[in-house]
Amino acid sequence: MTSVATAPPAAAPPTPEPPRAKRRFTGSVGFLAVPIAVWLVFFFIVPFGLILWYSFGEKPSLYVTHSNDVLSLARYVEALDPAFLTTFWRTTQIAITGTALCVLIGFPMAYWMAVKLSPRARGLVVALVLVPYWTNFLVRTIGWQITLSPEGFLSDFLNGIGLLNGPLQVLYTQQAVQLGVVYNYLPLMILPLYVALERMDHKLLEASRDLGGNWWSSFWRVTIPLALPGILAGMLLVFVPLMGDYITPSVLGGASGSMVGQMVAGQFQRAQNWALGSAMAIVLMLAILLVVIAFGVLFRLIGIALRRFRHLGDLDTTGAIR
Repeated sequence: MTSVATAPPAAAPPTPEPPRAKRRFTGSVGFLAVPIAVWLVFFFIVPFGLILWYSFGEKPSLYVTHSNDVLSLARYVEALDPAFLTTFWRTTQIAITGTALCVLIGFPMAYWMAVKLSPRARGLVVALVLVPYWTNFLVRTIGWQITLSPEGFLSDFLNGIGLLNGPLQVLYTQQAVQLGVVYNYLPLMILPLYVALERMDHKLLEASRDLGGNWWSSFWRVTIPLALPGILAGMLLVFVPLMGDYITPSVLGGASGSMVGQMVAGQFQRAQNWALGSAMAIVLMLAILLVVIAFGVLFRLIGIALRRFRHLGDLDTTGAIR
């Protein structure tokens, strides 16, 4: 009986080596934040620390600006005197009114830019909105000073058409400051609103109208909720710098339109009382910080509401708006 020779099993092909992963940058991502961290340290934290330190001091004599030999909270008591509180309330009124006017003026402008204009024309209009803002802040404010003066062309024009019977008496009043701050800060409101409205899905408006909603209900139920992040961002961008504005009330306000920024600057420049000026500045910054925190809470609540809006929708299945 003969045996049949069997061939040895064939060797398995070698397993190919997995491709080597491309080497990536393994450095800390936090390294990219070094420039902004340096900027914040040297131009915000250090100056704020100095102002806070000065606010605990005093003005020891007529020719010495400050001294921290004896630390106390007496400067904060002086800062909260009736004159400061009156000016602070006036500043808050101007800031709130100016922010509200910027919303009322900026929203229609931003809506027209984002919805009604063709994409080709939007860039030109955005540039036209930004061009005045690129002009020097002081030059723009002085331009309004010339325009609102009793001898200015606006006064002559209003007298010529019969709306006035004498010189225009607006300059160096709170109304002039109000007009100036709205003009100076309006672009900071238009741009966030434009971004929010430009990113809005316009099919939602069409769906709202198809399901029985008129233009008013579609505006309040669809457009406003989607534009709320832009509205809040614009309000924050306008309100915070407006509260500390120094140039506009100095040029247009005079004594009747003074703001807190002028009082703080006056303590440093004229009175040479750096301790009291620092205490006033800290009070102003704390008030602004509370506003920022309030806006942060609103941003959080709006984000939660928008996520629910995206998941649940704002139109019910019966074709009527809720």
